[in-house]
Amino acid sequence: MVQLVGSLRKELADSVSSCRVLVVGAGGIGCELLKNLVLTGFKNIEVIDLDTIDVSNLNRQFLFQKKHVGKSKAQVARESVLHFCPEANITAYHDSIMNPDYNVEFFRKFMLVMNALDNRAARNHVNRMCLAADIPLIESGTAGYLGQVTVIKKGLTECYECQPKPTQKTFPGCTIRNTPSEPIHCIVWAKYLFNQLFGEEDADQEVSPDTADPEASCESISVLLTACGVGQWLFYRSTQALLTSAGDPAQTAARAGASNQDGDIKRVSTKDWARSTGYDAVKIFNKLFKDDIMYLLTMDKLWKKRKAPQPLDWVDVQEMVCAQEEASGPGLRDQQVLGVKGYAELFCSSVETLRSQLAEKGDGAQLVWDKDDQPAMDFVTAAANLRMYVFSMNMKSRFDVKSMAGNIIPAIATTNAVIAGLIVLEALKILSGDLEQCRTVFLNKQPNPRKKLLVPCALDSPNANCYVCASKPEVTVKLNVHKTLVQSLQDKILKEKFGMVAPDVQIEDGKGTILISSEEGETEANNTKCLSEFGIRNGSRLQADDFLQDYTLLVNLLHCEDLEKDVEFEVVGDAPDKAPPAPSASEEDKSIANGNQDPALPSTSSKAAAEPDDVLIVDSDEEPSSSSMEATVETGGVKRKLEDAETAGAGSKRKRLHEAPLSDDDIIALD
Repeated sequence: MVQLVGSLRKELADSVSSCRVLVVGAGGIGCELLKNLVLTGFKNIEVIDLDTIDVSNLNRQFLFQKKHVGKSKAQVARESVLHFCPEANITAYHDSIMNPDYNVEFFRKFMLVMNALDNRAARNHVNRMCLAADIPLIESGTAGYLGQVTVIKKGLTECYECQPKPTQKTFPGCTIRNTPSEPIHCIVWAKYLFNQLFGEEDADQEVSPDTADPEASCESISVLLTACGVGQWLFYRSTQALLTSAGDPAQTAARAGASNQDGDIKRVSTKDWARSTGYDAVKIFNKLFKDDIMYLLTMDKLWKKRKAPQPLDWVDVQEMVCAQEEASGPGLRDQQVLGVKGYAELFCSSVETLRSQLAEKGDGAQLVWDKDDQPAMDFVTAAANLRMYVFSMNMKSRFDVKSMAGNIIPAIATTNAVIAGLIVLEALKILSGDLEQCRTVFLNKQPNPRKKLLVPCALDSPNANCYVCASKPEVTVKLNVHKTLVQSLQDKILKEKFGMVAPDVQIEDGKGTILISSEEGETEANNTKCLSEFGIRNGSRLQADDFLQDYTLLVNLLHCEDLEKDVEFEVVGDAPDKAPPAPSASEEDKSIANGNQDPALPSTSSKAAAEPDDVLIVDSDEEPSSSSMEATVETGGVKRKLEDAETAGAGSKRKRLHEAPLSDDDIIALD
């Protein structure tokens, strides 16, 4: 007779109790997952998340309350989950999983790793660390009502990067507001700003820092109010009392502290404040790019692991030398990148134009965002680029900004809950030794003709041409060796395109010439030189090593002088960034976004063509067989070095038998 412990067989319950798991991310999915794990019987859990709790998280991240706003998600999640199971051993890290401290040896401590992330770079990194440590990874994600869970195991299944993925379009709201790290974060922020100033205001699209954040001490708030004149735009419940106490730091601090305690902070709306200034472009500029940034700097904890932003003052910008303001690059005006002064002037001129348009429409009128409306596009381009500059990012052309601008869909708490449950079910299969029974499971928006919302699909075999999990990862890159700088090779190709964190690069020239070193300052002088200055030419080979990821990539270079306009390089062959042609309706692959709508697809499927929301999802009762996958299993060593034996013939990728409709290719999801 089978002995049960709760609902589990005793052997499985013992495995669950002793299993050590790592949960990466403590947001929408992470909160549900941590609760599920302890209630299932998992006792040894470590959770890591760099984010802090924002008011916008409270509607779906149920482990957090108003009093937790501004605190570490990982640490508060730990405290809350312990109420469910006080005897659990939970360790929380308020940190980035990409920190070098979390190396391959760290990952080897765990029997399972579960991703609950919201960005592509971190997913890529965890994928590589789990491959290097030979640890099973359960990847997951949600996008509105859509969701997906899949299992990744070295040598058995596709890894996260085996198939091409569209550009990520999913971003946490708190990242957009306080800690942007990518240009798209700034573009979404600028679209919010357009609506706050000129369009229909939405409380969920706040662009200013959250003044209830307890990470900003009362002393910091009082200093800021006095130094920056923030009282002109920030109002607590007793507006007049705050203004009259501006000269008394103790009184101001007390009022700020009281508001922080109950989270009841009232602001004059951004639009009303702007109207009170007569839409003074300079005042708006200084509020957004100086005062708000100075406030963010008072939140010390935010900048312990991140590079702090640099405030911009209108007067200082006007004194910048003209040479910095020349448009960079040839081509059409829309494809040029202006300097800071240029974007500051564009910001002011667009504010004036939009103010006039608003005045012509009369009182109570609103402007509607349209990427084909030149003043609106100028405003978003300028505001986004100024914010990129403040947060030390490379600025983008108007053409690039326009191509990235899109709509927004919300995160759904129920979807997160369903996906978190599926993650635990897959974990139980792994701990039972039934890895061959693991599935990629899709949560669809509506039942298919067979009345199914959840549709399982057999896991796909590794892609033999994958530039990450193949036995000898190798890619071919076409570029102009006379124009491509070493800095571009490092930042745009190795880091941005191929997901490396700290690459070391040597030229295979018989001398072992070091082109790029991850040690600070060692090869900095090379950054401004072209590749050709190091003897690199058509057919040259580079070996790029990322010791943090225990990952080596061979890069073959093809010299080309006739690349398309504004294209610096092109990955040729079976490239990770070149998605296959759109399949026919009967062959379309399943595509669900990760971490809300991160079409970084937790499953490694290529993106299906977008369909209207009301299209039924059609699938077969029969799953693709996993026999072909099992036939290709060949477990290698723990480390994935170039000398490892080549993985035996991975089968061709099976087509998904169903699809999820995505209503708009430009959708951005927030979590």
